Amino acid sequence: MRTEATVKCVVWDLDGTIWRDVAVELPPGARPRVLPEARRAVRLLAERGIVNSLASRTDPAVAGLVEADPDLAGRFVAPQLGWGHKSDAIGRVADELGIDPATVAFVDDDPFERAEVAAMRPEVLVLSPAELYARLDTPRFRPPVVTPDGRARAERYRHEQRRRSAEAAAGDRAGFLRGCRMRLAVGPAGAGDLDRLAELVARTHRFNSTGETWSRQRLAALAADPGWSVPVARLADRFGDYGLIGAGLLERAGPALRLFTVSCRAVGRGAPAGFLRWILARARAEGADRLLMDVRPHAANLELRVLLRGCGFRAAPEQPGLLERPLGGELPAPVPWLTVTEAGM
Repeated sequence: MRTEATVKCVVWDLDGTIWRDVAVELPPGARPRVLPEARRAVRLLAERGIVNSLASRTDPAVAGLVEADPDLAGRFVAPQLGWGHKSDAIGRVADELGIDPATVAFVDDDPFERAEVAAMRPEVLVLSPAELYARLDTPRFRPPVVTPDGRARAERYRHEQRRRSAEAAAGDRAGFLRGCRMRLAVGPAGAGDLDRLAELVARTHRFNSTGETWSRQRLAALAADPGWSVPVARLADRFGDYGLIGAGLLERAGPALRLFTVSCRAVGRGAPAGFLRWILARARAEGADRLLMDVRPHAANLELRVLLRGCGFRAAPEQPGLLERPLGGELPAPVPWLTVTEAGM
């Protein structure tokens, strides 16, 4: 049974939640009084790699008041300020960040707004401010490991927003992707990667082949075991560095890919297909005639299963519960805009 997902994003209301005042009713030049509990929570969540966003029924110009506060400026990713339904705003936040709404928490002081979101978005964790503060040290809001990649998550999402703006201006998606100069670097997991590797495995759902949790200690043991290969992938482009975005746990006997996972933020860039092709090519270079893969279907990983089918994976006849991909013929085509390199293999 899958445990409740760690919260990836907390979406805040503003008036009465982040600050005491109703911002649009303030006299010209006045600033809202930020609540100290909210200020502390926003900072604490960011330090734990949990992104903050906004869904507030207010004039969009109020965004200027958020950015005028030195403790709030730059803290909120994909903010939604306007007069529409907050349940719709939360959906837009999840879409922009590429995350499952089940990993979103919504915080609002207004019982009506909480009820509206709970009714329309039952997968979202809906809390009053007091309920959030009481839960800050519970597992859903306290990841066991926080890596530098995790603490930089908000900045990476801002990079992604710049990519999307540039893509929209370009008009030609294929040309835009080629112009991004994407580089996927694949190499063996080292000791310095283990915290991020454990975080990636625990946090990723859409492109996670099994949903199984692997502890840092177990991952460290596999990385040191000659019977296993643990490749990790890093992605960068002209807008910035995505960091470590993918991992595979490959048991050499078989060989069998026991876990394949890629961060959601890299999915639309061709990284899953490029990384998977590299794994297939590596297995073939080491003499394998097929690659087995452990895939456990769940609601969140449908997109990954579609990719696997497109890459030639089918049910293994003599191995119930496993997929297989013959390696004797053509491999999947390279992703045309992605340069793949390897190091230390």
